[in-house]
Amino acid sequence: MKYFENKNIWVVGASSGLGEGLTNYLADTDCTLILSSRREEELLRVKEANKGKKAKFEIVPLDLAIPEQIDQRVAEVEEKLGHVDIIVQSGGISQRDTVLNTSMEVQRKLMEVNYFGAIHLSRAVLPKMVERKSGMHVVITSAVGIISTPFRSGYSASKHALHGFYDALRAEQHQNNVKVTLLCPGYVHTNISYNALMGDGSQQQKLDNAQANGLSVEEFAKIAAKAIAKEKEEVYIGGFKEVMGIYVKRFFPGLFSRIVRKIAVT
Repeated sequence: MKYFENKNIWVVGASSGLGEGLTNYLADTDCTLILSSRREEELLRVKEANKGKKAKFEIVPLDLAIPEQIDQRVAEVEEKLGHVDIIVQSGGISQRDTVLNTSMEVQRKLMEVNYFGAIHLSRAVLPKMVERKSGMHVVITSAVGIISTPFRSGYSASKHALHGFYDALRAEQHQNNVKVTLLCPGYVHTNISYNALMGDGSQQQKLDNAQANGLSVEEFAKIAAKAIAKEKEEVYIGGFKEVMGIYVKRFFPGLFSRIVRKIAVT
């Protein structure tokens, strides 16, 4: 897509799921894709899978739970490429357990990675964007960043927090032409539920039925890329039920409260 040509695009969480899907889609564009996640070998796999396409690649391993590493990686990227045009925040972990069973350690880990890691990275690249009066923060939150369902308390809280932060950032930096796009997917067929944390910190290690029947990663990437190119502020991506749930919550909160008690979310 022409919008992405000649841009430096940093995709965090590029080794799997939505981040990998968006990377594969953007790789057909003449741009530079900076790929980050904790697993360097998986980033190299994604790069190899896109060999021969138009994009150039930079591999930058990054753990969002290590604050000092975030600052170090931003300095390295800006030294090598000069600046970041678009940062895509797709890194994160999910949760599958009740409030009662979920330890505070797990609750804090969800916030540390999903919220603090993301906003730290955004703050680190922001000065160059302000200086250049150009830049975009693309944040993949979730439908549960607007609504909430059982077994997602910490995950949902971390996604709600992203909306609060990035809505403020968008308003503050409007005059500097720094854009913010919040992408709110419902169920997409990824492995996020395999790695979702149980209350004791162990991984669920199974695919949710709702996840298995969700949008394909390819469908998500196509819709997401078009929304970014149009500089949309907030976009809901998913099946009819998930998207309608957002509107029911907004306009009929009492009704939504009754519905959400009964829905199958695993």
